[in-house]
Amino acid sequence: MPPFPTSSVQEARAALAARLRELRLDAGITGKELARRCGWSVAKSSRIENAVTTPSDADIRAWCKACTAEHQAADLVAALRQADSMYVQWKRLQRTGMKRLQDASTPRYEQTRLFRVYASHVIPGYLQTPGYATALMGTIAGFRGTPDDVSEAVEARMNRSHVVHAGDHRFATLIEENVLHHRIGDTEVMAGQLGNLLAAMALPSMSIGIVPAAAPREQIMWPLEQFTVFDDVRIHVELLAAKVTVTAPGELDIYLRAFARLTEMAVYGADARALILRAIKALR
Repeated sequence: MPPFPTSSVQEARAALAARLRELRLDAGITGKELARRCGWSVAKSSRIENAVTTPSDADIRAWCKACTAEHQAADLVAALRQADSMYVQWKRLQRTGMKRLQDASTPRYEQTRLFRVYASHVIPGYLQTPGYATALMGTIAGFRGTPDDVSEAVEARMNRSHVVHAGDHRFATLIEENVLHHRIGDTEVMAGQLGNLLAAMALPSMSIGIVPAAAPREQIMWPLEQFTVFDDVRIHVELLAAKVTVTAPGELDIYLRAFARLTEMAVYGADARALILRAIKALR
């Protein structure tokens, strides 16, 4: 199982802290002297330098000024923002509603040629029906207390899903069997969603595998967090509180290996359709 997917963030922040320490050493000053020049405590300098505390933009500029390295401030502030963008709370991403987030992700969907998607909680967005997406987003808006722009967000998600039918895109989709039984919306909504999933299996761009609930878990012991791989170079991991972006080669490899093992556990074709039909029958 992959580690908790924030090590890329921690590594990026540690690298920033190391660069700040190098600036201090190159300037030939102690942590105490740096703190005096910045007008803060020695403990704060130590926490920043050891990546215990994440500095603000102002902290970085003050640090660079204290080390007579103001010319490096802009690059270091950019590095800080890049590290922060790897772990972004849903509350921040959805502070103005969910439509903006759908629109912002559309260019990446249009540019990506190969999607590898593992769904352990809900049907992937590009396979959702309007009814399912409406029920899901309504629940999310209520739970997270975000502005209610569900109708607009659903329309944006449906527009984004055009990549399934247009352009040179391929989708390798793995769905845990339990997702087929998670009631999102009423019986009619779920029946429509599962029927849409059956229809999508015939699309030339789509490979859909269902990971049976009874599949042995010797290699992958339990369902993982939901994640999407974009062209093997970027992964978005969906946690309860945040979206994590993974780009470090070592972590990319871990997720790709996990996806490969889950692919071997999944069933396809007639066997996958049988599991979907069983879920439809269970709705009655």
